[in-house]
Order: sequence, then structure tokens, then C-alpha cells
Amino acid sequence: MAERKIISFQERYQTGQTPWELNRVDSNLVTMISQAGIKPCKALDIGCGTGDNAIWLAQNGFEVTGCDGSELAIARAIEKSAVVGVECIFYQADFLLEKSMTPMYSLLFDRGCFHCFSEDGQRHQFVENCHSLLKTDGLWISLMGNADEERQEEGPPQMSCAEIAAHVEPFFEILLLESGVFDTALSTPPRAWLGLFRKRSLT
Repeated sequence: MAERKIISFQERYQTGQTPWELNRVDSNLVTMISQAGIKPCKALDIGCGTGDNAIWLAQNGFEVTGCDGSELAIARAIEKSAVVGVECIFYQADFLLEKSMTPMYSLLFDRGCFHCFSEDGQRHQFVENCHSLLKTDGLWISLMGNADEERQEEGPPQMSCAEIAAHVEPFFEILLLESGVFDTALSTPPRAWLGLFRKRSLT
């Protein structure tokens, strides 16, 4: 399942069918960093795409790594960071299959990555990997499609508040789970969940 998803995103980057790409930082990330008072730290952007959010974090003092399943997206992210002259580490990987789970980050960010997994086992693995990668009291910011919105056209995958809590709460304290909208160029932005979670101690 995970391998098919990587191939699908690679094909979409090849054909330019990437409506989630803004070519700038997501305003929700900027707002959440500011409102939560998150200071520069070591951060991982999961599903970083072509790197705009990782680059913004680096420009604001964060030590940033970005990973994505699409090799083409990573290549573009590397090009973008070189053009603006910021240091980021970008690498291609299937996050669900990550082998190194050393707690080395203080902040994780995913913009529409967690919600792409529909199977309970995959969601559990995603959250468990996030927990394993974070240092004590580390934070995870996640932007997810909101299932309270009924729509006819194609859009981001959707999750209910109950689904999010069921998977996240055993591993993370939910500091914020707020209804909002995705930052997008569309005239009618899709509804989103804006989530801020803090790592629990499981010992």
C-alpha cells in the first residue's frame, strides 16, 4: 500500500497535478508557530513536497530536515533551498518504513501527510513513528482534511475529530485540535483540522 502511494505522488509531480503545492510557506504553519511560541529547534517536515515550509522554518532559525516519498519533489526542494541560500537536509523516504527511530527532533510538521493513510494499521504506524522521532515533550503540528465538510468535488482526504483522537491521544497530549481551512489558491478552501500535539511519556 505505501509503495503504491509513493508511485502515485511521483506521477503527480511528473504531470504537475499537485494542487497542494503553494510555492510559499503555508500560513497555518506560520500562525501556529507564532501562537504556540515555538522557538527554533531541530525540526522534521514529513511529506515536505518541494520544500517551501522546510525552507521557511530554516529561514527562521530552525535546523530542518525534510522527507518525502517523491524523488522528484525532493530534487526540487534541494534546488529551491540552494536558490534562496538556506541549509536544509532533504531525503526521499517512505515515512512508514523509516528504520532509524532515534528521538532527535523537537518539532515535527506534516501538511496533509497523516491524513493520506486510511488504514488503521498505517495510521498507528505513522503516529508511533512520530512519537519515536521526538525528544521528550516534543511537538507535532499536523494539518488534516476535515470530515465535517461535505463536498462533491475532489479534495484532500478527510478525518473526523474522533478518528484523529483515537490514533493520536495514546501517544500524544492534544494541545489543539481546531477546525480551520487549508491555505490554498482555490477560491473555496477545503476545511481542515489544525492539530498541535505534545509527546507523552509512555514509561
